Amino acid sequence: MLGAGPAAAQSQQIGPSGLPLPRFASTKSSPVNIRMGPSRDHEIAWTFVKPGVPVEITQEFDVWLRIRDSEGAEGWVQKTLLSGRRTALVAPWEKKGNTPLRQEPQPTATIVAEVEPGVLVDIAECNGRWCRVSADGTKGWIEQGRIWGAYPDEVFR
Repeated sequence: MLGAGPAAAQSQQIGPSGLPLPRFASTKSSPVNIRMGPSRDHEIAWTFVKPGVPVEITQEFDVWLRIRDSEGAEGWVQKTLLSGRRTALVAPWEKKGNTPLRQEPQPTATIVAEVEPGVLVDIAECNGRWCRVSADGTKGWIEQGRIWGAYPDEVFR
């Protein structure tokens, strides 16, 4: 699998579902089998073993979605196994060092927690530079470029 840094903004197009491609989603339940092609006849490439893992949807075909994980691995999943819930992994491309979770969306704001690489967070909103997230009951703001699960400059609530 290829290592991946922060998700790069890509030109978006509209898929057959009417939703933009690419876009982020998350696994709805567990386990979730990722297949080599868009049917149950295709071999299972790998399995997500916990719900809420962020994935990037890059293609749509009938009831199947081609997805990419934070490490760059790609495969196909039935769309019913994904959720529109926005989650992210904190700096999964790093092996050590923590990322500050701040009280306000400013680099000088009080740090409420230090988050290790690879920690799964729920995203409430992003303003293009910062995302309001929560993990294990702790809420705060994290720099958007420090997570995999939101595009640079992406804004949503």
